[in-house]
Amino acid sequence: MPQEFYVGLDVLVKEFELEALYSPSDLSEIHIKNNDVNRPGLQLVGFYEYYDNSRIQIAGKAEFAYLGLYNEEERNEVFNRLFATNPPVFIIAREIDIEPFPEIMSVAAIHKVPVLRSKESTSTFMAKLIAFLNIKLAPRITRHGVLIEVYGEGMLILGDSGVGKSETAIELIKRGHRLIADDAVEIRRTSNITLVGSSPDNIRHFLELRGVGIINARQLFGIGAVKVSEKIDLVVEMELWNPEKVYERMGMDNHYMAILGVKIPHLTIPVKPGRNLAVILEVAAMNNRQKKMGYNAAQELLDNLGLNIEASDTVKDWEHS
Repeated sequence: MPQEFYVGLDVLVKEFELEALYSPSDLSEIHIKNNDVNRPGLQLVGFYEYYDNSRIQIAGKAEFAYLGLYNEEERNEVFNRLFATNPPVFIIAREIDIEPFPEIMSVAAIHKVPVLRSKESTSTFMAKLIAFLNIKLAPRITRHGVLIEVYGEGMLILGDSGVGKSETAIELIKRGHRLIADDAVEIRRTSNITLVGSSPDNIRHFLELRGVGIINARQLFGIGAVKVSEKIDLVVEMELWNPEKVYERMGMDNHYMAILGVKIPHLTIPVKPGRNLAVILEVAAMNNRQKKMGYNAAQELLDNLGLNIEASDTVKDWEHS
């Protein structure tokens, strides 16, 4: 069964500077589990088909202008129907333009539905809230590896313990690139095509170097050497050189790793003494960027040689990596 994530209502109040008009309990005990929101225009006229009561309900100027056409008794009935569905919270936008009807507070108290108020306009607040919830409630996994930004490309480096991931990361940091996470990378699927990686709070900016110990990249190399999160654009799997294995030499075929259902370009880099891995990964990042922009050096070479070879795609699932 997939793990369920939530955000406490107190986090939303702090993040968006909301005013709590009514709460039946401590805000931290009220959990938001759905990253979608709803403007209950249809529900105000009594249409509840396809209505999802797990969504945050947000009312703005248009909803309150419509409710102003009703008398107090009719508004009581409207809010009774809405709050009886037990939405997690009812938020009023545009604080400057809107004064809550008294019926809202009384009905909210009956059904124990929190009521908050925002200073933002409805559309602006909804856009910010959805973006925030998409990250906080995104499906996620934690993988052993290193995440580093190289020339603007988020590179997830995987490999067995001791293969040299952290040492390579240090060299990349010294060359001006930025560390996001070492040892444990928390990966969130923020959309159907996007993965964002970050580090657990308690180990952020720390690296382990065998023979040296624990270091803090931010303290050693400065604030410009680290970053809190980054989109994952490329997965690099480092493995000890196997002379019996055939490694990619042309780069024509497209290899992907599926993580949380999202396909990310994937490379396998063999490791052996004498290879400058930091330089290789820099080139891999730049080449990946070129491919995203539509240029493939291997394809151009084959075209120059008059060869017509079709590329193939292979997908490796992260669970079997």
